[in-house]
Amino acid sequence: MAMPLLLGVNIDHIATLRQARYATMETAPHAEPCPVVAGHDALAGGADSLTIHVRGDRRHMQDADAFRIRAEIPTPLNFEMGVTEEMLGIALKLKPDFACLVPETRQEITTEGGLDVKAGFDKIRITVARLQDAGIQVSLFIDPDLAQIDAAAECCADMIELHTGCFANAAAGGQVAAEVQRLITASQAGHAAKLQVNAGHGINYTNIQQILTIPHLAELNIGHSIIARSTRIGLTAAVREMKELMSAYSA
Repeated sequence: MAMPLLLGVNIDHIATLRQARYATMETAPHAEPCPVVAGHDALAGGADSLTIHVRGDRRHMQDADAFRIRAEIPTPLNFEMGVTEEMLGIALKLKPDFACLVPETRQEITTEGGLDVKAGFDKIRITVARLQDAGIQVSLFIDPDLAQIDAAAECCADMIELHTGCFANAAAGGQVAAEVQRLITASQAGHAAKLQVNAGHGINYTNIQQILTIPHLAELNIGHSIIARSTRIGLTAAVREMKELMSAYSA
């Protein structure tokens, strides 16, 4: 029997809105909107896990957010993190269920591409091992590139998250089809390499239908479109809508 496609809800942008007034849980513990409340709302809508990203510049989630969410919300936590000693130290204290290693630069608006596992292999391999030694499963956020998938397997990662941004930003029909095919090929390769295959970035309530044609997916991580939809119908309902769309998936 096929396992249902899981949904990880990224609640970073709840903190982005709060940070518009430069509030944090430490300086203004009752500032709104509260990422912890958002986490509970997402869970009520059927989220299978929560994703948060504490960036080096702390532009949205703060350290205190991460530890409160981990302590107060009874659902698996996926901690997105740059490959730095600072973030590794936080992850080892936080003990999330999953850590997803992502590229990170201060200039980018959001994560704009996959991690170059080949170029950073030695450092990434050490980081993967240290996280796994602490009982944390590790995912690598990579472009749908076969060489990167091979490198992820060599790093002994538990899973990969395919970066779907190029697909989401594709304009013409032929370009969209080509990006879907890249994702299908990459997912097949990841599955053959015995990696769990997840996907995320730019997935929304419309393009989800094409994402559902990709085989071997275990989980989608979706943030921006769900948070945007929540401004109209509430976060619990927005998560529930996405879960309903995903229920048609057959691996």
